Amino acid sequence: MTNDIDVEIVALGAQGDGVAETPDGPLYAPYVLPGETVRARPLGEGRAELLKIITPSPKRIAAACRHFTRCGGCAMQHAAPDFYAEWKHGLVSAALKARGIETEIAPLIGANLKSRRRATFAATRTKSGATLGYYMQGTHNIVPLVECPLVVPEIEAVLPALASIATCGLSRRSRASLLVTSTINGLDVYVTGGKPLDGPLRADLGREASAAGLARLSWNGEIVAERLPPEINLSGLRVALPPGGFLQPTAEGEAALTGLVRNAIGKAKRIADLYAGCGTFAAAFARDATVHAVEGEKCALAALDRAIRAQGPALGLKPVTTETRDLARRPLLASELEKFDAIVIDPPRSGALPQAEEIAKSPVPVVASVSCNPATFARDARALIDGGYRLERITPVDQFLWSPHLEVVGVFRRD
Repeated sequence: MTNDIDVEIVALGAQGDGVAETPDGPLYAPYVLPGETVRARPLGEGRAELLKIITPSPKRIAAACRHFTRCGGCAMQHAAPDFYAEWKHGLVSAALKARGIETEIAPLIGANLKSRRRATFAATRTKSGATLGYYMQGTHNIVPLVECPLVVPEIEAVLPALASIATCGLSRRSRASLLVTSTINGLDVYVTGGKPLDGPLRADLGREASAAGLARLSWNGEIVAERLPPEINLSGLRVALPPGGFLQPTAEGEAALTGLVRNAIGKAKRIADLYAGCGTFAAAFARDATVHAVEGEKCALAALDRAIRAQGPALGLKPVTTETRDLARRPLLASELEKFDAIVIDPPRSGALPQAEEIAKSPVPVVASVSCNPATFARDARALIDGGYRLERITPVDQFLWSPHLEVVGVFRRD
C-alpha cells in the first residue's frame, strides 16, 4: 500500500518549494508551481517527493538543463521568466513586511545564462576515477555533471579536468570542494578536502594543472601551481585574487551593484567601504573620492592595497586606505563614522546588525547597503530606520539564476 496523495499547490515557499494544504498540515514539494495538481509522496516532517504533474500551470516551461530535478543547484528552471521574476520580487517584499518596512521595490535586474564566473563543485573518489558535480537536493549524493547552463563556457569546459584532479588528489570515500573562478588570466581552482600534500602529489597536481591550462591551483590552502596570477578587473583596477577570495558571481551583477551604489552616493567625497573584500566598491569610487576600505580578511585587503599602490597613480585614483577589522565583533563606532559623507556596506549572509546599530547613531547622510540575504537586510534596515534613516528604495539583483538566493541594494538617507 502506498501513501501517495494528489494535492493542489497553493503557493511557493521562500526556497522555491510548493506548498499544499493537507489535513496533517502544510506539505512542501519541489519543482511545482501554484495552481498545479500534483501527485506526491509524503516523506515526513512536512516534506514530499514529487511523483507526477497532473494538471500543469500555464507558467510551467521546459527546463534548460538535463540535470534539473536531480541536481540540487537549481530550484526554478520550470518557471516562466515573468513568474520567476515576480516570485523573486516577492521574496524581498515578504522580508521587508516581516520587519514592518514599506518602501519602493524596483523591478528585478535579471541574470543571464552562462554568466556565473565562479562556482563550487563537489567531488568524491570512486573505483574508476572520481564523481564531480553538485549535490542532489537534500542529500549528500553528488550528481555527475555533463553541462551547467549557469556557468561561463570556460568553467563548463574544464569539468573533465577537474574530475581528473580529484581522481589523483582524493582518497576513497573522501569528499572535496572545488571553488572555480574565471579570471583575466584563466581559471583559479581552490580545493579543500583533498589528501595531504607530499612530493609525489605535488608533482601530479602540477601536471594536472598544466594540462588543464589553469592560472592557479591551490590545495588545502596552499598554492601548488601558478602559471599566472589570477587577476580580476574591478572598474579598471587589476587585482590579484587571493586563494579562495570573494568575487561577485557575475560580471553583469557586479556592474549593476556598483551602478546602483554610485547613483545612491552621488558626489560624496569621503566614503567608508565596509566589508570591502578585494575592493569591488573601493575601486569603483576611488576615481572621484577618498575611500577607507575595512575588511576582516587580511589577504583580501592586501591584494587591494598592492593593486592601488602599483596602478593607482596611473589610473588617477584618489587615496584608498585599508583597515583589517572584524566588523561583526568590533564595528566602526558612530564617532569613527562621522567624518564620512557616505557609507557602503556589503556584509555576508549573516548581515551586519552590530555595524548597522552604530551607523544608526551616526550623522552620515547616505548609506548604500548591499546584501545577499533579504531577511538579514531587512533586520539591519530596521535598525537604521529606527535610528532616523529613511529607506528610499530597494533594488533586487539576481546573480543566482533559478535559485532562491538574491542580492539587494537599499538606499538609506537621513531626512
